[in-house]
Amino acid sequence: MKKRFANPYVLLTLTSLFWAGNMVIGRGLREAVPPMTLAFWRWAIAFALTLPFALPHLRVQWPRIRAHWRAVVVLGFIGVGCYNTFAYIALQYTTATSATLLNSFTPVATIALAFLLLGKRLTSLETAGVVVSLVGVMIIVARGSLATLLGFSLNTGDLWMLLAVLTWGIYTVGLQWRPAGIDPMLLLAAFTAVGVVGLAPLYAWEIASERLIDPSPATFAGILYIGIFPGFLGYVFFNAGVAAVGPSRASLFIHLMPVFTALLAAIFLGERPQPFHFAGIALVFAGIFLTTRKPAG
Repeated sequence: MKKRFANPYVLLTLTSLFWAGNMVIGRGLREAVPPMTLAFWRWAIAFALTLPFALPHLRVQWPRIRAHWRAVVVLGFIGVGCYNTFAYIALQYTTATSATLLNSFTPVATIALAFLLLGKRLTSLETAGVVVSLVGVMIIVARGSLATLLGFSLNTGDLWMLLAVLTWGIYTVGLQWRPAGIDPMLLLAAFTAVGVVGLAPLYAWEIASERLIDPSPATFAGILYIGIFPGFLGYVFFNAGVAAVGPSRASLFIHLMPVFTALLAAIFLGERPQPFHFAGIALVFAGIFLTTRKPAG
């Protein structure tokens, strides 16, 4: 079991599962929890969970963090402070279908940024995998209807989601410049601390504006899930996956999010899977297989 969870592809798959749940719950909590409040408590919980693993390394590795504080602040601000905050704002205004479709362009944005900033190129097989899996995503979010896809238009929420996609692409590529020699949990704690500090004034502004949490067991359960799984475990797994396989290949697993979203909706919302779900899921997995397989010879 331990060896299985050391496999970067297993970690990236679980990350997509956790983040699919984040989108479903984020949309479901949009009337009960303001977006800045949700982002703040997500990362406050994640920080509390990370701290016990990080503290044993702090005394020895603090000088290295201090020497590279600019990279820590920038990555923490973008990856923790911005991406999910923008996504939660987007879910206030746009449909889950639109948000999922726009989020599926994250691998494309990441690949483009990796090319521009790192000079990394995809092989023809990896390119084919990206295209195939993207087609699968479009089939799922368009519900198998070309008319739905052609009728897609941007609104305020969609623009926020595009901004979220851009920030996540920058964060994924930017992990290449994270300080070396720092324990991953300590680095995650540092990123999270930056994000929490940055979100605190926005959280206070929502409180001052009387945009408060609507308390209920379901609300608090949703916040706990978002803090533990997408916030804590999702970032631990994603950062490990990027370190093992690189940003372009790791970002392709974002295409699994609409797959898992469809499955979670079937389980928790009683929505029966349709034929286009299975067609899209098959293409997503085919694309990931093409992109992650090793060339012959």
